[in-house]
Amino acid sequence: QPLTPNGKLDRRAPPAPEGGSGREYVAPRSETERVLAEAWADVLHVERVGVHDGFFELGGHSLVATRVMSRIREAFGVELPLRALFEAPTVAGLAGRIEAARTGEETQAPPIVPVPRDRPLPLSFAQQRVWLLGRLEPGSAAYNMPFRLRLRGRLDVDALERAFSEVVRRHEALRTRFPEMDGEPVQWIDPASPVRLARVALDALPEAERAAELARLAVEDAARPFDLANGPLLRTTLARLGAEDHALLLTLHHVVTDGWSMEVMVREVFEAYAARVAGREPALPELPVQYADFAAWQREWLSGERLEAQLGWWRERLAGAPALLELPTDRPRPSVRSGRGAVGGIHLDRAVSGPPASPPPPAGAGV
Repeated sequence: QPLTPNGKLDRRAPPAPEGGSGREYVAPRSETERVLAEAWADVLHVERVGVHDGFFELGGHSLVATRVMSRIREAFGVELPLRALFEAPTVAGLAGRIEAARTGEETQAPPIVPVPRDRPLPLSFAQQRVWLLGRLEPGSAAYNMPFRLRLRGRLDVDALERAFSEVVRRHEALRTRFPEMDGEPVQWIDPASPVRLARVALDALPEAERAAELARLAVEDAARPFDLANGPLLRTTLARLGAEDHALLLTLHHVVTDGWSMEVMVREVFEAYAARVAGREPALPELPVQYADFAAWQREWLSGERLEAQLGWWRERLAGAPALLELPTDRPRPSVRSGRGAVGGIHLDRAVSGPPASPPPPAGAGV
């Protein structure tokens, strides 16, 4: 597969023939393989996937892998560990693991079910990792996730606030904070309350200055740290640039969201907004479980001998791996990361950045 200079998969390079893996395409032979191949094609954005194509050869990575495992849970009602995709990275191999789980030949995790909210809830392993990094670097904004949307046309601000309120009510993670109890962090879910957008009027500025001021506000908000213990871990700002021109600034902490979830949140806000403007209820079904339920399930399932088996598998696979990820750079890597940096721009004209020109046809070739 073509790689970038730093060794990552070059997604802009032409795909390999026969579905992208270089292997001869073999169509799905069972319903399980068909559903799995369609899921891979969807999340990996490829036209088709054969049963012997490799997930990681097609451009998959760990974040996309979690989406595949979620699709498997929904489609087949089985709970496979993420490790299963690394052990069986082809459609045929993973389909076999699914069938083994469905027939009881492979140990299957119990279903995720709601847990009582009458006590503090544990963090997931991923949340605990981000929380610990926050404790090691207090006041850091490294795990802030900013998002900016430009809204053009007539805007009903009241309906937008009601839409946000609906989505925050719907997703407990958006109103969760992480205080300590007996020296350990816990998830504390606050009651739902109306969301009020912070409002900034920029339309009084000269038009040439509005974009610069909006960019300054966005950078300032993205760099402002969150208080994980006291929350809230979601900030919303609506900047007015004109009568029918607004910008929505969203900043969340990574402990309560990720890139995939941000897309879900924005999509649901727009659905709820369209419903409120039309005078109807949003078409958003209630969620059977919340992220806190997953965290409690994960802590219970991955414990004792089962957890040791998972850790042992990774220790074996990562044995001998370098302690640091040394990428080729033009400057020495400091012993302590500072976080200081800058953005530089460079302009490449189309002659340099565009696709290579097609060679002329051979002499005597017809048109």
